Amino acid sequence: MRQNRKAFAAALAVAALTLSACGSGSADGVKVADKPSFEAGTTMATISAAGKMKVGTKFDQPGFGLKGLDGKLAGFDVEVAKIIAGALGIKAENIEWTESPSKLREELIEKGTVDMVAATYTINDKRKERITFAGPYYVAGQQLMVKSANTKITGPADLKANPDQKVCSVTGSTPAEQIKPFLADPNQLVLFDVYDKCANSLRTDQVQVVTTDNVILLGFVSKSDKAFKLVGEQFTKEPYGIGIKKGDVKFCEFINKTLKDNEAAYTKAWADTAGKVEGAAPATLPEPAPCS
Repeated sequence: MRQNRKAFAAALAVAALTLSACGSGSADGVKVADKPSFEAGTTMATISAAGKMKVGTKFDQPGFGLKGLDGKLAGFDVEVAKIIAGALGIKAENIEWTESPSKLREELIEKGTVDMVAATYTINDKRKERITFAGPYYVAGQQLMVKSANTKITGPADLKANPDQKVCSVTGSTPAEQIKPFLADPNQLVLFDVYDKCANSLRTDQVQVVTTDNVILLGFVSKSDKAFKLVGEQFTKEPYGIGIKKGDVKFCEFINKTLKDNEAAYTKAWADTAGKVEGAAPATLPEPAPCS
């Protein structure tokens, strides 16, 4: 009997060693590749060899990238970044997160402060002059958020007729530019560095409207205890991409392939984050654009 116990204990020890060597997951269950091999000199090889990854994201956007009181980040962009890191053999706990406000995203990529940015980052031609985008991995649309008692604003067309209704967005963002044709006067637009400040200003009546992508606004509405609502229909299409160094085609193609190969994890990531918000439509991975 004692010999059998010893044999059983030995078998358990071998099994434990085997499992730890597999490297098939991290603490939060994200799939992590075991000792992946990449072409020498590529970004993938460099990051994998370093054993850590530097990722830029938003810290103030419920459902996409929100830093909690415990210091932990949660959201769809965060989970998408973990999927990509996992394919490089990087566990979630070995990702170094950098807050990436809209106006700083290109700069953070160009300076090498981050390896990539996943931060509700709309793909557009102006940004493509400075960086390369992988994706898109999601398509949102711009909309308006107001206080629940606001009856003056039912959509962007009402803004010119109500110049007293201040509109808030974020410096360097696509929504800040795309709302301008709807305004009565440039001074009607108020800009901050992060959307949290817009939501707080709406709550205290310093502004009457907040505009950005609908999925971001839905997150603020869900946390407002019915104080906020969305009005009108979405009036733009905002394809979100992963920002990387200009011309890094191989890394771009790797990211696109990784998301396609892990579509089930992508779908789960949405369902566990932004997809929980009332009114959020199911996410479908779009066909990626050619890398350049």
